[in-house]
Amino acid sequence: MPVANQPRRLAATLAVLLAAAVGCAPQDDTDTAQPPRTPGAKAAACAKGQLATRTAGKLTVGTDKPAYAPWFQDDAPANGKGFESAVAYAVADRLGYARSDVVWQTVPFNTSVAPGAKKFDFDINQISISDERRRAVDFSSGYYDVRQAVIALKDSDAAKATSVAGLRHARLGAQVGTTSLDVVGDLIKPDRRPAVFQKNDYAKTALKNGQVDAIVVDLPTAFYITSAEVPEARIVGQFDPKDVKGAGGGRAEQFGLVLDKGSRLTGCVSDAVDALRKDGTLGRLEKQWLSDTAGAPVLS
Repeated sequence: MPVANQPRRLAATLAVLLAAAVGCAPQDDTDTAQPPRTPGAKAAACAKGQLATRTAGKLTVGTDKPAYAPWFQDDAPANGKGFESAVAYAVADRLGYARSDVVWQTVPFNTSVAPGAKKFDFDINQISISDERRRAVDFSSGYYDVRQAVIALKDSDAAKATSVAGLRHARLGAQVGTTSLDVVGDLIKPDRRPAVFQKNDYAKTALKNGQVDAIVVDLPTAFYITSAEVPEARIVGQFDPKDVKGAGGGRAEQFGLVLDKGSRLTGCVSDAVDALRKDGTLGRLEKQWLSDTAGAPVLS
C-alpha cells in the first residue's frame, strides 16, 4: 500500500468510527415540547402576563364567610386588615397584581378542600396542610406555623385541666373538617362524642351558652375569642405540634394556600410565599396582626 494513501484512509476510518459513536450515544429523552425549567424560564412563567388565572389580569382569592378576626377584620376580606387578608395581598403583589386586581370569592371551608374544580386561584382560610388533603388539592408552602389550643368556660371543670387527660370527661366541640377536630378525636379522645360544628361561630355560641364545656381552635383564634367574644372563657392550654396527628404528627402544623389539584399556579404561589418568609414580610405581618402566644401552657 502506498504510504501517501495512508493519511487519507486513516481519516476516513476515524470519520466512520465517530459517526458510529454519535449514532450509538444515549439520546436525551426530554420531551421537546416542554422547555427546561431553568430559573429564567420559571421566572417568565410566573410573570403576571403568563399566569393562568381564572380571569386574565385578575387574581381570584377565596375565603369563608364570615371571615373571622384576627385573620380578617370587620368580616371584610378585601380591606387588607387582618393577618390573612394582608398575606393574600402580599402574595398578590409578589405575583405582580395590584390590590385593584384582586377579586375575593366566598368559599365555604369544606368546599375549598373538596375534590373538584375551584372557583378561585388560591384560597386562604386557616387551612392546615395535610397529606390527606393533598390527595384532593394543592397547597402552597406554609405561610404560618400554628398550634391548636383549647378554651373553656371559666367555671367549668375543663378550665382546671392541666393535661390532656384532664379534658377527657369534658363536653368538647370543634369545627368539622379541621385539625382542631382531629385533636379532639385523636389526641384528647373524650369519653363522650364531641359536638361538631359547621363553623367556628356556632362553636363559640355553643360554648357561650354552656352547651359544651370547651372547644378546640387554633391559638390566635383562642386569644381573640377569650379577649373579645367570650370573655367568660379562658385558654386552658395549647398542644405540642408533634402530638397533633391531623397535621402529620411530628411536623410543625402549617397553614397553606389552597389551589386546584395540579394547578399551574402552585409553584409560582409557593415561590411568592417563600420569598415573603425569607424577606421577613410574614414575620412582620404576624407580629402586627396576631396575638402573642406567651402564657398558654402546653398540655401533655
